[in-house]
Amino acid sequence: MKADEVRQEAEGTGQKMEDEATSSTSLSRWLKRLRGGFWVGLGFMLSPLSWWNDLFFNLPIAYGFGYLVRFFAPEWFLPATVVGYWLSNVLGILMMQFGATDVLFENRERNLKKDVLMGVGTSTLYTLAVVALVYFHVLETPQLFP
Repeated sequence: MKADEVRQEAEGTGQKMEDEATSSTSLSRWLKRLRGGFWVGLGFMLSPLSWWNDLFFNLPIAYGFGYLVRFFAPEWFLPATVVGYWLSNVLGILMMQFGATDVLFENRERNLKKDVLMGVGTSTLYTLAVVALVYFHVLETPQLFP
């Protein structure tokens, strides 16, 4: 009788440990997804995927970057603004990629080089398209210089 009791107690302890491990894994998975959702949301605000974000996020960041560069070389204001705009888009796309990896994939290893290259490539294409639209006067810009 004692052996059966010991076995049942051992099985019960094993079950408790399994439940605790499952609970811990579930919590960490939930926190990872929450973190991923935060990065996707913040990245979306900076990415070129939302039509309204440029006015509130990307252009002020780009203008601030250009303004800082202007202190060192005044003639670099406009090119630095374009670079700042491009960098904010790259950052947004990378944040979305990292966040989506946390949300969608359980145990996927990150390939940082691939993610960065993909983010830089897509943001560069988007920025070149916007610059071309401004250059060919498809999009009009406000007068930046008096």
